[in-house]
Amino acid sequence: MLKVGDKAPEFTGKDQNGNEVSLSDYKGKRVVLYFYPKDDTPGCTKQACSLRDGFSELKDNNIEVIGVSADDEKSHQKFIEKYDLPFTLLADTDKDVINKYGVYGEKNLYGKKFMGVKRTTFLVNEEGNLTKIFKRVKVAEHADEVLKAFNEQ
Repeated sequence: MLKVGDKAPEFTGKDQNGNEVSLSDYKGKRVVLYFYPKDDTPGCTKQACSLRDGFSELKDNNIEVIGVSADDEKSHQKFIEKYDLPFTLLADTDKDVINKYGVYGEKNLYGKKFMGVKRTTFLVNEEGNLTKIFKRVKVAEHADEVLKAFNEQ
């Protein structure tokens, strides 16, 4: 399991437009790397819209946002267009990044157990180290949570 203080695992993946994106592309910036279960579902939409609504303030604080799910590029494009999302979404269909960060596992919803992506957010500092891990995300207030956590460092 990853913990605060660890080096954030390097990754390269495809964004919503098929462009390669690597964590190393963001060296010198603070990064919100958030993993979510599925595009255009209620909780995931609230979380994405919270980050969208707080995006300019995050950018003003040298903070980049990268969302990751196992959805494909086409699904990400629709999600971005529908909600006017201004940040990168990685299409991790082979779950390479998801597994590197240890966020795939057994979930429990309404008493049913199933395998899926666990909603988790990692904050990465300018040196590429993990400074906070959110395992319980307040989806509607996520941008505020993230900004507060970065400002407390």
